[in-house]
Amino acid sequence: MKTIGMLGGMSWESTASYYKAVNEGVKARLGGLHSAKVCLYSVDFEQIERLQHAGKWQETAEILSDAAKNVAAGGADFLLICTNTMHKVADEIQAQLSIPILHIADATAAKLVANGVTRVGLLGTRFTMEQDFYKSRLINQFGIEVIVPNEAERNLVHQVIYEELCQGVVNSTSKQQYLDIVNALHAQGAQAVILGCTEIALLVGQQDTQVPLYDTTAIHCEYAVEMALS
Repeated sequence: MKTIGMLGGMSWESTASYYKAVNEGVKARLGGLHSAKVCLYSVDFEQIERLQHAGKWQETAEILSDAAKNVAAGGADFLLICTNTMHKVADEIQAQLSIPILHIADATAAKLVANGVTRVGLLGTRFTMEQDFYKSRLINQFGIEVIVPNEAERNLVHQVIYEELCQGVVNSTSKQQYLDIVNALHAQGAQAVILGCTEIALLVGQQDTQVPLYDTTAIHCEYAVEMALS
């Protein structure tokens, strides 16, 4: 079994979901007392969040690259960046590493392509929804058209992530607002919706809507388990 490297803490709530999911995945595949071999480095998200909103992405890249090197030194065979947003600096981190990064957008896109989805809605932080680092990967490398919410909806989605979900708050009003946005994206022609922030699955799940949802945390973890056991 290969060792799964995790760069987490962004936020720790979703990283806990990662740790649980990879261990459940390995146990489901191997049975008995088997669990995942994991090397995890969890950063202080307060520092990262301040730099994100100040637009100081190069500084985040330096912090995360140093953390990733520690994961590699700990024996990891590959790396998961346990957040969608910080894949903005995935190339900078990869340039500092001797082990491969399993990109969350690639794992998600592969699942979309396999299911015949060519037009998808995207929820996430404002950075993920508005900037090109994530959307362009889906469009250019996988031929998937991406629809994002309108500006007011993007602001709401972003606010709920940082002010509620990253702080462990699950609010029923916010849940309904998210589901309304999912339905609006579906009405605009989205065949499915990507939960493109690792915390969103703490709020909404497939049981809440008939619109197909793609939980990036779960998909990333499935990909990691497959790689670890291959």
